[in-house]
Amino acid sequence: MAKIKFLILLILCSFSPCGQAESKLTQEQAQSLLEQANEAFRHANSATSDSEKADKLYTKAILNFEKIISEGQIQNAGLYYNLANAYFLQGNIGKAILNYRKAEKLDNSDTNIRKNLAFARSKRIDKVSDKPEKRVMQTLFFWHYDFAIKTKFLLTCIFFGIFCISLTRIIWSGRSPSFTAIAVISGILTFCFMGSVVWESTTLAVRICGVITAESAEARQGDGMNYPASFKDPLHAGTEFDLLEIRPGWLQIRLSDGSDGWIPDSAAELI
Repeated sequence: MAKIKFLILLILCSFSPCGQAESKLTQEQAQSLLEQANEAFRHANSATSDSEKADKLYTKAILNFEKIISEGQIQNAGLYYNLANAYFLQGNIGKAILNYRKAEKLDNSDTNIRKNLAFARSKRIDKVSDKPEKRVMQTLFFWHYDFAIKTKFLLTCIFFGIFCISLTRIIWSGRSPSFTAIAVISGILTFCFMGSVVWESTTLAVRICGVITAESAEARQGDGMNYPASFKDPLHAGTEFDLLEIRPGWLQIRLSDGSDGWIPDSAAELI
């Protein structure tokens, strides 16, 4: 966890692609900021006996990483992963989970990202359970929830290839129990994994998620401070949610257990 995932090459593509804001940093400036951030992170990890010095160095690393993202217009899974590590080691669980989620959104096949995200989640105060029906679905369709979308796409291609080979063998040599069984099984698996890829891709395109980044946030039953609280206790940093609606100064959110409420928009950030 303590070791940062270094970016060997910052970005090979253009800094001002079509449809995005123009970068305020040259590639040399961005590379220099990355080196400074990595150096500050290394020194912070070494300053185990001086917590104040370590905190300042983590802050320096964070500011440089965020400057690369905001002014360099660079969105890179490794960059968000590094930023999340710095926030986590500084003790900011909310920002750590937010940036691990951003990294995961760009590359959900990276085991380090998923492992560190799971570890950060274990450190948050709020323990919100999934709805029972969702837990059942996760057990029955574990391959849909546990496998990364790249892995599922690869498996789709493999099983489709096996299906085509088996079908060709049946057409040319006649039916045989073994090749018929292989064709049927590989066809079903191809359909299942292809459906999972399509479903996840569609969901990612329309679903908007966020993370509580304030130390605590009181969720209310409406978009105003005069509404009663939605929950007995306030929500805390690191709690994740789905966004339902945006109104001036307020976000309507739904937690993983199905409960919902309104929080000030300053208390959270969207992924």
